[in-house]
Amino acid sequence: MSLFSNSNVTCPNCESIVNMPAAGSVNADRRPDLREGILDDSFQVTTCPACGESFRLAPLFTYLDVGNGQWIASLPADRLPDWAVAEVEAKDDFNASYGPTVPASAREIADLLQVRLCFGWPATREKIVLKAAGLDDAIIEMMKLDLMRRMPSAPFGNGIEMRVVSAIGEVLEMVWIDRETEEVDQSFRVQKALYDAIAAKPDAWAKISARLTGGLFVDMQKLYIGGA
Repeated sequence: MSLFSNSNVTCPNCESIVNMPAAGSVNADRRPDLREGILDDSFQVTTCPACGESFRLAPLFTYLDVGNGQWIASLPADRLPDWAVAEVEAKDDFNASYGPTVPASAREIADLLQVRLCFGWPATREKIVLKAAGLDDAIIEMMKLDLMRRMPSAPFGNGIEMRVVSAIGEVLEMVWIDRETEEVDQSFRVQKALYDAIAAKPDAWAKISARLTGGLFVDMQKLYIGGA
């Protein structure tokens, strides 16, 4: 089931205290509307009654979608530098529900799940988009690395990430986005042929693939921000 608790948060505009339900867990099988809210960027958005400012609560929940074979620990973007510690915590959370000490019925569900750790809304949303499209997220991260060396320029900056926002047919819609504010700097399209070319040469990408998939945090950022 999806669990919420009342939380007092500070309005970023006027600093008034706003009470709102904060998600601790999301069960997309029972509440597909919450899954859609993540995809359309409306989930955990509230409006300050004092000044009318709309803002979004940072993610801090676990996401379960057995139908699509997915479990995600979604954490606030500012925890990214501490990803190695967060990865251990997320693994413990997963094992508490699906690990070796739980009943066999729960362990059977675990075998169906891709387990991931994300920081911020853009990363969480991307994992859901990729899984629904049948795309391997590790190959997507390798594709991003390849794109970065091909691009004549890119809006690099603190907190700016490259994310897939949709995957329809042979085209991937991508953006450069601020992981905390969710403001898009640039958007562009990539042909899926680039993804297919990388997927067709696993030996050439084997070393990077091993580093990307060595834990729950499957993201190219782990290759250069340290923490492990």
